[in-house]
Amino acid sequence: MEVIIKPDSDAVSKEAAQLFEDQLEKKPTSVLGLATGSTPLGLYRELVIMTHAELLDFSRAITFNLDEYVGLSGEHPMSYGSFMREHLFAHINLPAENIHVPDGLAADIAQHCADYEEAIRRCGGIDLQLLGIGSDGHIGFNEPSSSLSSRTRLKTLTPRTIADNARFFGSAAEVPRHVITMGVGTIMEARRVVVLATGASKASAVAAMVEGPIRASVPASILQMHQKCVLIIDEAAAGQLERADYYRWVYDHKPEWQRA
Repeated sequence: MEVIIKPDSDAVSKEAAQLFEDQLEKKPTSVLGLATGSTPLGLYRELVIMTHAELLDFSRAITFNLDEYVGLSGEHPMSYGSFMREHLFAHINLPAENIHVPDGLAADIAQHCADYEEAIRRCGGIDLQLLGIGSDGHIGFNEPSSSLSSRTRLKTLTPRTIADNARFFGSAAEVPRHVITMGVGTIMEARRVVVLATGASKASAVAAMVEGPIRASVPASILQMHQKCVLIIDEAAAGQLERADYYRWVYDHKPEWQRA
């Protein structure tokens, strides 16, 4: 895992945007796995700016979102489908038919999850998967104790995640209790994984992910086993890393061609 420590959240977003630019330049037909939440908002702003400046072209890309709330339609203002349209899809040249978001109103959730996995396979797999990390170490909505080989499926949210997400709904009572999420095994099959984390509230989870043992109680820790995982964090999120100085030194002394 490559750990890149940046001064602040803006620098984190710019670094991540460069990875997306490099990916689409190398492969215009890239399959991109996308995430929601507050952490990637800065990145999405950068991608919109770069698209309008004609530095990015999404016209041949394909996207798969990590997750969606069960019981919300894609038009619901709190759905992740709406989130993505508001913050990214409505502002870039990505064809609507190339966008995939789990259906929170699927009549047969188990079949829908299997179909989602099959759609990813038909597209050749995910080239670059974007992730955030929850304060308890979850990725996607793979809560602590999730199988580290899990596939896209229904998950029940923990009280901690419900409380963390209540700010988007107005109250914890309004947060759906179930989600459809890509599994840990699904995420691990992506050719490249980019994880973003900012703020002191993520410092404990980041430390457990990078320097702790690999365990289901911290699902993000499995990314230690990924061949091409890049973690981009700000100074606050790096606050509990024991080897932070080493990560800075390694990144600063890499040859340019080897940097993320």
